[in-house]
Amino acid sequence: MEYISAREAAEKWGISQRRVAVLCSEQRIENAAMVGNMWIIPSNSEKPADARALRYVDAANKTVKPFLKWAGGKGQLLSEIKKYYPFNDRITKYAEPFVGGGAVLFDILSKYNLDEIYISDINVELINCYCMIRNHVGNLISQLNSLQQLFISMSTEDRKLFYNTKRERFNNLKVNGDESVNIEKAALMIFLNKTCFNGLFRVNKKGLFNVPMGSYKNPLICDENNLIAVSEKLKKVTIVCSDYKDSEDFIDSHTFVYFDPPYRPITDTASFTAYTENLFSDSEQIELAHFVSKLNNKGAKVVVSNSDPKNSNTEDDFFDNIYSEHKIKRVEANRMINCNSEARGKVKELLISNF
Repeated sequence: MEYISAREAAEKWGISQRRVAVLCSEQRIENAAMVGNMWIIPSNSEKPADARALRYVDAANKTVKPFLKWAGGKGQLLSEIKKYYPFNDRITKYAEPFVGGGAVLFDILSKYNLDEIYISDINVELINCYCMIRNHVGNLISQLNSLQQLFISMSTEDRKLFYNTKRERFNNLKVNGDESVNIEKAALMIFLNKTCFNGLFRVNKKGLFNVPMGSYKNPLICDENNLIAVSEKLKKVTIVCSDYKDSEDFIDSHTFVYFDPPYRPITDTASFTAYTENLFSDSEQIELAHFVSKLNNKGAKVVVSNSDPKNSNTEDDFFDNIYSEHKIKRVEANRMINCNSEARGKVKELLISNF
């Protein structure tokens, strides 16, 4: 049997290459196969009838929200952060190199039609989720629906056993998996995120996800409508698994950049959340400040968020010193992740800008 590439099929059928990939992932092209990271299609295949539901067609016009609960997510600070949006005829690009749960990203995707958008993170599994939602949302939804139906029907004890089995499978894939299991790995990450304690993504020093199950009665594991809308919005986004410094080539004087790095711990015992195997030390916070200065010299508009060390020590001027050439605003935020509900309350956080 002779095969052609997805690009050749797209040219033959008069549709986008990405649409061809979606049709392949939905198994609507008989005998299509993935070789490496690309699809090949039998050369005699006919273009499938466009049977997309209206929700796919309308998804590009919908408001989207984060598909993961994320410790330190910026949903509650959006009202403050959006005051900094500088988009106009000159600022037509957006970069978010510590994308995390993407609250700011999805707000911008819902409001603006920008020329170019770049997101990155060093969390391999997180970036895999973004890519699988963008490229294979149909298969991902199918797996999530199966997980949801199984989980919801179980007793509490059976749920714990099921959760622990899936957590072990996720960790095995994280350590030993290859690209052939990327959709399963993304589905497991979303499942664990929706069912674990407080939606916390935490790994140990070996890089293994170690959060216990939460106590949700009826968790929404598969938010199908939002996933479809997110998939459509991400079509225009460059998604990269890399260090924030690799964004430099993308960023220019037409770019708004938002940095949400791992926060500096407010207290000595506050750094219980590790999103990756690597911690973000004071020296790395200083490196980021130097990088912001470099972007400032390129003419980019930059906003950085972080914790305010003055919450616990009014004499701690760490961020005031390393960002002394920029503007610093202190805003209130709720500290949401704490097993002791009495310890959850309002704290100050920093929004640092070069404009």
